[in-house]
Amino acid sequence: KIKVYNTELENAVIAIFKESKNNYGTRKIKIELKKQNIIASRRKIREIMNKYRLVSNYTIKQYKVHKSKCNEEKVDNILNREFDNREDLEIVVSDLTYVNVAGKWHYICLLINLFNREIVGYSAGPNKDAKLVYQAFMNSNINLKKIKIFHTDRGNEFKNRIIDEVLDVFEIKRSL
Repeated sequence: KIKVYNTELENAVIAIFKESKNNYGTRKIKIELKKQNIIASRRKIREIMNKYRLVSNYTIKQYKVHKSKCNEEKVDNILNREFDNREDLEIVVSDLTYVNVAGKWHYICLLINLFNREIVGYSAGPNKDAKLVYQAFMNSNINLKKIKIFHTDRGNEFKNRIIDEVLDVFEIKRSL
């Protein structure tokens, strides 16, 4: 079975896709076509996109959240959402975030002094793991012995042997 396409429709789909900077999928392209008084099914739009190998940025490998039993941790939440602390480096907090660079996910770990909200350490890399957090400590521009409490979320990259050793060496109390 040979598919015959209307070249006007093909050109419109390609133009809309490129104008969206490769972001639009069949749903949004169909809406844009309708604005131009061109009626086409999503199936037809998908066939055209497949023919010209047009792939939306949002169909390429998305980040997936991993669920865990986060409130069953034995470590206390010392801060209890009271983020106004009293002295410099009393509490350092950390979190990881991710960014898409050249189609691949990369992670950034920040260490933040709660006293003045200053970034005191950071690291970036392709893996979301304890080594990334460890690198943030090693790249920090402060005396780690001055930190009293290290507060993070309950991610596995924070609650493991490598980070335990760093906290033990510098006598830093953990808060999750």
